[in-house]
Amino acid sequence: MQQRELIGTAMVPGGEQLRLFRRGGDFMIVLDRNELMSSRMSGSEDALAVMTCDRLGKRPAPNLLIGGYGMGFTLRAALAVLGRDARVTVAELVPEIIEWARGPMADLAAGCLDDPRVALFQGDVAAMIRNPPRKWDAILLDVDNGPDGLSRVGNDWLYSMPGLAAAKAALAPGGILAIWSAAPDKAFTRRLGEAGFAVDEVVVRARGNGKGPRHVIWFAKTASGRKGPPAGPR
Repeated sequence: MQQRELIGTAMVPGGEQLRLFRRGGDFMIVLDRNELMSSRMSGSEDALAVMTCDRLGKRPAPNLLIGGYGMGFTLRAALAVLGRDARVTVAELVPEIIEWARGPMADLAAGCLDDPRVALFQGDVAAMIRNPPRKWDAILLDVDNGPDGLSRVGNDWLYSMPGLAAAKAALAPGGILAIWSAAPDKAFTRRLGEAGFAVDEVVVRARGNGKGPRHVIWFAKTASGRKGPPAGPR
């Protein structure tokens, strides 16, 4: 069996060290002893994009924010199903992640960062939530292994009541906050409801063939802003 080769390291601002490994044609990004992502498993990251876009429906010129580039699975899946009028902003905190995407993992990236629909923001996704350039139709977060700040303590804000309130305010009517997790978290599901979202918790497999570990995606939707017909006489 081939040994994995360390080909890059990066410090997460306010967090710990990431390591990029290669074994044959496969890549792995590791934090301490946690394998955050692997090029062998992308099913749930793809689902994060595809299922979000399905829930958005056919709205014109959708404006999406993706928090965390990772290995680009979610971005590529989103671009594959979105039309030419869509706009996708990718917020990536760690510059080396983008350098790896354009360097040793260029074949895996498949040019997605150069798609004319894509804007890259090299910084904290929280900044794009607190001060959105315009309302987001969807915010997709995959910056930790779950709703806590694994990669950096600063990410805890994203899953707190203030963070969820800011995300809700940054979304257009009927917008979706979609959050990826390696495992369920009942307390976080309740928190989303308490923050005023309609919550759909979906279990997805790590591999695109329906196999592998079970991961979780929360789809938290804001009110549509549409008023129904007036009530009839009682």
